[in-house]
Amino acid sequence: MSQPLRVAMIGAGGMASAHLKAIGPFEDAAVVAFCDPDAAKIEARVAELRGIRPDAAPVAYSDPATMLADADPDVVYVLLPPFVHGPAERACLAAGKPFFVEKPIGLEAGLTRELAAEVEQRGLLTCAGYMNRYRAGVSRARELLAADPPALVHGGWIGGAPNPQPGDTNIGSWWVIKEKSGGQIVEQCTHTFDVLRYLCGEAVEVYARAAHGFNTGIYHYTIDDASSVVLQLANGGVANLMSACVAGAGGGGVWLNVYARQTTCLFTGWDHAAKILRKGEPAEEIQGEPDIFSVEDRVFLDAVRSGDGSGIRSTYPDAAKTLLLTLAANESLASGRAIAV
Repeated sequence: MSQPLRVAMIGAGGMASAHLKAIGPFEDAAVVAFCDPDAAKIEARVAELRGIRPDAAPVAYSDPATMLADADPDVVYVLLPPFVHGPAERACLAAGKPFFVEKPIGLEAGLTRELAAEVEQRGLLTCAGYMNRYRAGVSRARELLAADPPALVHGGWIGGAPNPQPGDTNIGSWWVIKEKSGGQIVEQCTHTFDVLRYLCGEAVEVYARAAHGFNTGIYHYTIDDASSVVLQLANGGVANLMSACVAGAGGGGVWLNVYARQTTCLFTGWDHAAKILRKGEPAEEIQGEPDIFSVEDRVFLDAVRSGDGSGIRSTYPDAAKTLLLTLAANESLASGRAIAV
């Protein structure tokens, strides 16, 4: 076997932990460096990695450009909160390093368009963390809906709110601040918007309304309590996607229902377990993959090794379209107007 791919990670928080669990067992990949301003987070990730690969000896850095120049990885994982994207991607572009970026890929439309254009201009291999595109149920639905255009879609992501305390540095500390997370539409329900795009094509217009004032007493809370987004699809169909973080008693969850003339696709749960109904045929039940990060990371690392990115289902430029769609929903919330996409 050729030498293992040298993997570096920018960001050492929870998503780094998830991808370490996926990549750690791969014999053809070795995590050689972490970059994060929080040394304690790097220490925690190193301990996790050594639990999988006892001989691992990754080097710690606090600056992405320095890490790329010094560690010279073959591939980079950008695993950052939404509000700090930009410098890491620019460093990867400058160094010509293929990179994986977790969703959402930023908060600024102009910056995202600029980076997407540069990725395309350079022909750089990239992947974005919309892992649901790799699920068997989603793949089967895409196959069927290609010949049976969806007319109606509804879905949502309903749960409770985190309750961060002063001094917290985990996801809850910034998730409830709209200026940092983009709100639930951009940071969490982005997965549902992305599956909508993948199965049904692009939206051409969005109109959104939100609820406020129901969640109280939460430290630094500025996000919407709930929202409903109506989308006009390019194929003539319509969709309604809902988000809420007020369901503290439960009963919410993740779902997406897609209705076409001959096909109904019903997805439930974080793992997008699928029930597919076809007129005159038995129902298909397709379970969601519990190890979807391993599936996604395997595809990306194989693409880096071979130089063939045809198996990657969400590139940075494609993920930019999902971000811009959710940002358009936020613009509609703020303006009270329908926004052309």
